[in-house]
Amino acid sequence: MPETVPAQITGGHESVIDDALLWLEQGRRVWLCTVVETWGSSPRPAGSWLAVSDSGQWSGSVSGGCLEEDLLRRTAEEGSDYPVVIDYGITDSDRDDFRLPCGGRIRLLVEPFGQNSLAIEHVRRLAKALHNRVPVVRRVSLQGPATLEAASSAACLGVVFNGEELLHTLQPECRLLLIGAGEVARYVAEFATAADFTVTLCEPRDTFASGWGYDHLPLDRRLPDDLIAEFFNDSRCGVLALAHDPRVDDMGLLAALQSPAFYVGAMGSKQTSEARRERLESLGLEAVTVKRLRAPIGINIPSKTPAEIAISVVADLIEARHHLRTARTVTGRPTEIGQF
Repeated sequence: MPETVPAQITGGHESVIDDALLWLEQGRRVWLCTVVETWGSSPRPAGSWLAVSDSGQWSGSVSGGCLEEDLLRRTAEEGSDYPVVIDYGITDSDRDDFRLPCGGRIRLLVEPFGQNSLAIEHVRRLAKALHNRVPVVRRVSLQGPATLEAASSAACLGVVFNGEELLHTLQPECRLLLIGAGEVARYVAEFATAADFTVTLCEPRDTFASGWGYDHLPLDRRLPDDLIAEFFNDSRCGVLALAHDPRVDDMGLLAALQSPAFYVGAMGSKQTSEARRERLESLGLEAVTVKRLRAPIGINIPSKTPAEIAISVVADLIEARHHLRTARTVTGRPTEIGQF
């Protein structure tokens, strides 16, 4: 019997589609806006989502704020019953009205999801695929209902739109395990979630867990090596040892460094980090494996306060995620899938 899935703070596509599903299940109409193409300077990349309900609720972003107000008004007042393409920034008036960056243009596909079983089931299956970390392709036609297809785990994130049909490849969100409850972990969790990582905080120590005062950042009390073996053992996972306690940190690092995790880091000074590397080798890890460890963690800003350290860590994570995404190549063609 599989263990209980750890508590997570979700970001990115997963968060947007969860909100859209919630509104649909509450009996609302929902429109999903997808950035399908950009030209010039654009605040959000192709594939970004904004979900809007008929009550004016919204989740996600397609422009960083300059287009959202108009989209909210359009969907509330003129929400279409079929997919439509909307262009922003084509004219000088657009650029003035919506404060688009100089020369920037954005093309959006706006899809309606009404109260019909086909639409709700599509969003439900999409949410399930994202939660289960299954790579998928959304195929959206201007003339018919959207479908989901299986994607290769090596397929690049991306959007292809030919004016009549959208193919949107979605890979699992990068998932982070933060070991050790503390101020640095608190800020890393908040900043990383804002940067579209999915985050779990692990704290097996009673003293630190009982004094944790941030209810919006739930703790998982299991041992880090157990969590890594069960949930954080693929190439889109990162493990950060932030406890400053070898009893806890080393346990997680031993497991993480032997996994395909794209990022394994540990907090500490240069001296502490060297001592940690020697300790990990003495525990049986090969030197080449220990070299994967990013320690001291983060980029050299230099940082001192917990918030500053967290900024340096999340900046390093963003760079590592970028390299992870761009290193992948498209292989194979999508095929129709059934249930997840």
